[in-house]
Formats: sequence, structure tokens, C-alpha cells
Amino acid sequence: MMNLSRRMLTKEEEDAAGDEIEVRREDQDKINKFSRLHSHELIIEEELKAKNKEKEELDDITTELELADEDDVVPYKIGDSFFQLPLAQAQELLGISMAKIEEEIGELEEKMGTIREEMTQLKVELYARFGKTINLET
Repeated sequence: MMNLSRRMLTKEEEDAAGDEIEVRREDQDKINKFSRLHSHELIIEEELKAKNKEKEELDDITTELELADEDDVVPYKIGDSFFQLPLAQAQELLGISMAKIEEEIGELEEKMGTIREEMTQLKVELYARFGKTINLET
């Protein structure tokens, strides 16, 4: 007869063995997608900050122009050049710029919401599969 001696595993070895979960291709794809979404989220956050700053500047300019006289001619920047425009025309162009920047901000916020929803879904799926062995906190 053969003598089969079995060694008992320590608690640490049992815990380590229990934590080892095979990473399947689909899991790796989800992890990669989460990473790409996170990178895209950071880029959109920067764009959103820049657009909000631009909107603030347009708000400040609008306030300044409210203090001007109706007959004033004001400098208005288009591209890299300044043009002398009547106050009413400058305010009209400023309104158009404000509407455009608000639309762009809305689009960026919508993209951000979509990305965050996808990231949340991936987190749920990946944490369900890997538990505490994976860290997806951003």
C-alpha cells in the first residue's frame, strides 16, 4: 500500500488559493474597455472645464457690454483679429457665441453621462466576477 500523506494548507494559503480567479478573454476585454472609457472621461472632463471657463468669460463680457452706451462702438474679437462693431451687433454675436458654447457643453455633458453609465455597468460586472481582487476606482 502506498502511503499518501496530505499536507494541510495554512489559512493564508487557502485565502490565496480562493482569490485566484482565471481572467478570461471577455474579462480582459471588459477591463480594457473600462480603461479606455476612463481615459476618454478624463479628456472630456478637461474639454468641459475649458468650455465652462469660456462660458464664464462670455458671461463677464456680456455683463460689461450691458454697461456700455447704445451708440458705442466696441472691439469684438473674431479669430485673431479685433473689429470695431456697434454695440448691438457685438451683443448679437456674443449671444450667438453663448448659445453655441452652451450647446457644446450640453453635448460634452451628455457624452460624459454615457461614459459614466458604461463604466458603472462594467464595474458591476467586473466586481461581481473578481470581488475585492480588482480595483477599478478612478
